Amino acid sequence: MLSDKHILLIIGGGIAAFKSLDLIRRLREHGAVVTPVLTKAAEEFVTPLSVSALAGAKVYRDLFDLTDEAEMGHIQLSRVADLVVVAPATADLMAKMAQGLANDLASTLLLATDTPVLIAPAMNVRMWEHAATQRNAVRLRADGVHMVGPVSGDMACGEHGPGRMSEPMDILAAVTAHFQDGPLQGKHILVTSGPTHEPIDPVRYIANRSSGAQGAAIARALHALGARVSFVTGPADVPPPAGVDVVRVETAQQMLDAVRQSLPADAAVFAAAVADWRVACASDSKLKKTSGALPVLTFAENPDILHSISHAKDQRPKLVIGFAAETDDVVENATAKRLRKGCDWIVANDVSPQTGIMGGQENAVTLIDEKGADTWPRMSKDAVSQRLAALIAQRLA
Repeated sequence: MLSDKHILLIIGGGIAAFKSLDLIRRLREHGAVVTPVLTKAAEEFVTPLSVSALAGAKVYRDLFDLTDEAEMGHIQLSRVADLVVVAPATADLMAKMAQGLANDLASTLLLATDTPVLIAPAMNVRMWEHAATQRNAVRLRADGVHMVGPVSGDMACGEHGPGRMSEPMDILAAVTAHFQDGPLQGKHILVTSGPTHEPIDPVRYIANRSSGAQGAAIARALHALGARVSFVTGPADVPPPAGVDVVRVETAQQMLDAVRQSLPADAAVFAAAVADWRVACASDSKLKKTSGALPVLTFAENPDILHSISHAKDQRPKLVIGFAAETDDVVENATAKRLRKGCDWIVANDVSPQTGIMGGQENAVTLIDEKGADTWPRMSKDAVSQRLAALIAQRLA
């Protein structure tokens, strides 16, 4: 299954490091060649001798070991692998990866590699839920780092919650899936994301609260299933995922133009929060504040991107998916929108302020198609994206 696949396994310093020994055994049982790297902290939990014995290979530990550098420089070591696996990935290692630090062998390898990276986070629940760790996780996903876990459960410290490292068999499954051709191999999918900015004058604009996180997550999930993704994004807070073709735009008209230029496509997911209106005549100069006088703005309707592509006479994608961000009567309004726009599916969500969804890390959606409405439980935006991507793959198959 993993015959002759070279896995560079970086073992971080945490109590979960003991699971790495079983992971090595599982990887080798499936034919992988494992090159282990131990952080200094990891040596407090597992010994180099036990790791070397199970891997059947030398353990790399020191960035400045001249013998190792002569045998295989750290740059070369980082690039000969087919996949880099970090298990456990501690909060410290994740922070180093997110910030691009390189002060030991493990972090230097991770910064120097252009090989895909899969991490298995493991830490105390409070560390995992800390805002800094969550920011780092978002940054790493955006950088194209794959993640398995963490899972919820009892911890060595006596606490309970998310933060436990995934079991070796689950990590093995993620490694195996990485080397399999995805179900969307050979498919081209267009994804729009983020808000649009409609100028009032050179320094002011009309916008909305969309962060672009859901659109970026969808593009990432589709790419992970093998699709070629054209990612048309407005000025979002979240960086675009690695491995996709990025087109940056500002306005709704620019987004429509970019969408048309990206066709043909097998499917299109319109997750962008496009402004409905723009200022009819944006000023070329900054509008000045004048005592007693208020500026009068005349609005014009923006192009309807979803409607335009859904009703395109040529180059209409086989599957067109829209989004409906609603604050009232979510399912009813979204159902009517699907019929009005002419798209195949609508992903509806409640973006009322109390939900925390607009700009947040979670989403609660209802998928509406010709058969009716299917309401999903609240989950992370990554989980929503993975579920949606799987359904897209089924439909295109």
